[in-house]
Amino acid sequence: MSDRKQVTIVGAGNTGTSMAQILAARGYADVTLIDIVEGLPQGKALDIQEASPWVGTSVRVNGTNDWADTAGSDVVVVTSGVPRRPGMTREDLLGTNAGIVRSVVGSAIEHSPDATFIIFANPMDAMCHVALEASGLPAARVVGQGGMLDSTRYRTFIAMELGVSVRDVSAWVLGGHTEATMVPIVSSATVGGVQLTALMAQDRIDAVVDRTTKGGAEIVGLLKTGSAFTAPAAATIEMVDAILRNERRILPCCTLLTGQWGIENAYVGAPILLGAGGVLDIYESPLSESETAGMVAAGEAVLELVAATPGE
Repeated sequence: MSDRKQVTIVGAGNTGTSMAQILAARGYADVTLIDIVEGLPQGKALDIQEASPWVGTSVRVNGTNDWADTAGSDVVVVTSGVPRRPGMTREDLLGTNAGIVRSVVGSAIEHSPDATFIIFANPMDAMCHVALEASGLPAARVVGQGGMLDSTRYRTFIAMELGVSVRDVSAWVLGGHTEATMVPIVSSATVGGVQLTALMAQDRIDAVVDRTTKGGAEIVGLLKTGSAFTAPAAATIEMVDAILRNERRILPCCTLLTGQWGIENAYVGAPILLGAGGVLDIYESPLSESETAGMVAAGEAVLELVAATPGE
């Protein structure tokens, strides 16, 4: 058994495989890729492992269909579920993916009781609630990635619009992880410390915000047979880094709010302090009136989804 950190990625589709590839290249954690399809995780894991001589890392990448092989994981990333297809909303996935998430989280926690869970499956906000209930863990150890993906799109579109380096763009998307409920934050967005509103006309800001909220659908429409996987994978592995390396980063992730912006007991994207053990703190950052209203609407929407989620 390796003394390196252990990460299990549930689901060997495009996203899970991309996550495994990115994480393996970073070289600090062994990776287990698990899926119900026999041969799929084994083949993809072996392919990633065989790249290691050129990538220059010595971590172990294992593919399996057996939950026993995931024992002792420090982080479990849940990507499994039915992906979106053209014309399908994340909410359409609710019933099917709730059953899948409930099952895999129950199996994972049985073998890795000390793990922190990162939820990727859609509709992500509601699936965090399902995972929290299925795991019996404190909310700090069940966190969703939605704001991470939406924020990387927002930052990318701002950089493209201004013709500047994305490294200097600081702009977050909070709220929900659906087109109708995500809240791209304009009031505190900056580029190199300069307010976004001083760099871009309001109509262009509105266009970037609109493209951000439709970012997932734009990819689905172009691919036609699937959804995004590279940016989602990169965004999620940043969270894995923060947890396993105890980086104590302030990141836009989906977490259970406890009164922030007047929202109680709903998983909503918010600025959190992410480190060893998961969510260490939640920051109720000042927002504009419209942004605050968007956060409240996101909280109400996810609670409606939770209420509509089929039980066991």
